[in-house]
Amino acid sequence: MRHCGIHSPLGHRFIHVMDGGMRQNEIDDLRVRLVSPPKMIIGGASVNAVSEAVLDVVSPIDGSLLAKLPDASEADVADAVAAARRAFETGSWAKMAPAARKKILLDWAQLIDDHALELAVLGVRDNGTEISMAIKAEPMSAANTIRYYAEAIDKIYGEVAPTDASTLAMILKEPIGVVGAIVPWNFPLMISAWKIAPALAMGNSVVLKPSEIASLSALRLVELAHEAGLPDGVLNVVTGQGAVAGQALARSMDVDSLVFTGSGRVGRLLLEHAAQTNLKRVYLELGGKSPHVVFEDTDDLEAAAQAVVAGIFRNSGQVCIAGSRLLVQNSIHDAFVEKIVAVTQTMRVGDPLSLATQIGAMSSEAHLNRVLQSLESVKSIVAGGDRILTETGGYYMRPAIVTNMGPEDRLVQDEVFGPVLTVTRFTSEKNAIDLANATELGLSAGVWTSQLSRAHRMVSALRAGVVHVNTYGGADNTVPLGGYKQSGNGQDKSLHALDKYVNTKTAWIKL
Repeated sequence: MRHCGIHSPLGHRFIHVMDGGMRQNEIDDLRVRLVSPPKMIIGGASVNAVSEAVLDVVSPIDGSLLAKLPDASEADVADAVAAARRAFETGSWAKMAPAARKKILLDWAQLIDDHALELAVLGVRDNGTEISMAIKAEPMSAANTIRYYAEAIDKIYGEVAPTDASTLAMILKEPIGVVGAIVPWNFPLMISAWKIAPALAMGNSVVLKPSEIASLSALRLVELAHEAGLPDGVLNVVTGQGAVAGQALARSMDVDSLVFTGSGRVGRLLLEHAAQTNLKRVYLELGGKSPHVVFEDTDDLEAAAQAVVAGIFRNSGQVCIAGSRLLVQNSIHDAFVEKIVAVTQTMRVGDPLSLATQIGAMSSEAHLNRVLQSLESVKSIVAGGDRILTETGGYYMRPAIVTNMGPEDRLVQDEVFGPVLTVTRFTSEKNAIDLANATELGLSAGVWTSQLSRAHRMVSALRAGVVHVNTYGGADNTVPLGGYKQSGNGQDKSLHALDKYVNTKTAWIKL
C-alpha cells in the first residue's frame, strides 16, 4: 500500500525519547519536514475521497497550511464499512490464532515506539499540544495500550456453567463484528488506541474516524498497523467532517457498535442515529467539569497548588478530565488562590515544539475564540484570560483564573475545554460534596486532605468515574476510565473495556 504522512526512519532516536533525552535539534528537524498528501486507508489501500474533496489542515502553531485532508462523503464511509465487513466475515483476523494476532499487535506497538518522535511531532504540528506532554500522552501511551491488549488476547476466554450432569452450558465471548470509532482532536493517538486495541484484541474489524482538526498522526498510526502485518480491511480510517463522515458511520446499518469520545451534543446525535437505524450499541465518553477539592487540613499546599495548575492548564485545558472547578475551603481560600496564581505565572506559554514550553497552542482559532467569548462577561478574572503571541500567527491564550464563582454560573456548569479555572469557596465537607456534585457531568474529581477517613468518605460521595486523592491525573492501562451522569457510559482502558467489543453467548448442550 502507498503510505501517507512523514516517512523518516526514527528507530535510532527511540532511545532518546524513552530516557527523557529528547533533543531540540531532532524536534526542529521534524518541524520543517513536508507532510506528504494524506490519504485515507480503506481495505488496505491509501485513497483519496471519491469526490476528491479536501479540507485544509491549519497548524495552530503559526496558522500555516500544513496539509490538505481528504473530505470523506457517505460513499467513502460505506466503502470503509464494507471493507471492514468483508475482513470480518472472511475471518482473516477474527479467526486468526490468538498467538498470531498477539504478535501482530506487539509488532505494531514496537513500530510506534520506533517512530515515537515522528508521531509526536506530527501530532503537535496538527493540534498544538506541548511536545513534552505529547510524547508521553500520544505515541508512548498508544504503544503501551496496544501492548496491554495484545497480552490479553490469549487470556480472555469463555466459561462452563455449573449445570446438572446431563447438560453442558457454555458461556462464550464472540467479537461483535464491525466497530465504528470516532475520536477527538486533543489526543488522537492515545484515544484511538483506547478504542482500536481492545476492539482488535477481541477479533473485530474497525473503521476509525479521527477529528478533521487532527487526523495526521492517526493516519500514520494505521499505516504502521499495516506495516506490522494487520490484514487488509481489518482497520480502516476515513477522514473528514463529523456532520458527514461521522454521521454516515453512526447511521450505517452494517456497523455493529459505535464508540465515541467528544461532546455531549454530538453524543446525543449519535444515539439518535443508532435509534433511527439498526440500534447499534453506542458507548460514549462525553467529557467532564471536574471538581478539584482542597481542604484546610491538606499537609502540602504547595504540592496541591502545583497539581491544581497542571490539572487544568496542561494542553491548554483541552483534556477531558481537566480539573476545571477548584473548590477551596474558606479558611485557606485567599492564600491558596495566591499560590495557584503564582504557579500559573511561572508556566511558559508558547511554541509547542519547544522543550521549554509548558503550555502549547489551542487546537484552532475557532476554538480559541469560543473559549475567549466564554470569559467576555466575567468580572472576577485574577489572572490571564487573553489571547497572546498573535505575532506568531498561532492560537495562544494566557491561562485564566476566575474567582467568586457560584454553582449556578455558566462558566462553572459548561465544559469550556480550555485553560480556564473557576474558583469557589466552601465551608464544610458536606458543602464541598454538594458543590462538587452540582453539575450534569461526572468524569473525574480530585481531593486534597490529610484525613484518611475524609478521603474515604469523599471517594464514596463524589459522583465521578475517577477520584484522585492527594494527586491528580493518574493514568494506567490497568484501571478503567468512564463517567457518571451525562459524562457517558462504558469504560475505556483496563480489561473492563473489552466488554464493549464482545457478544456474550450461552450454549446449552444435552449430553
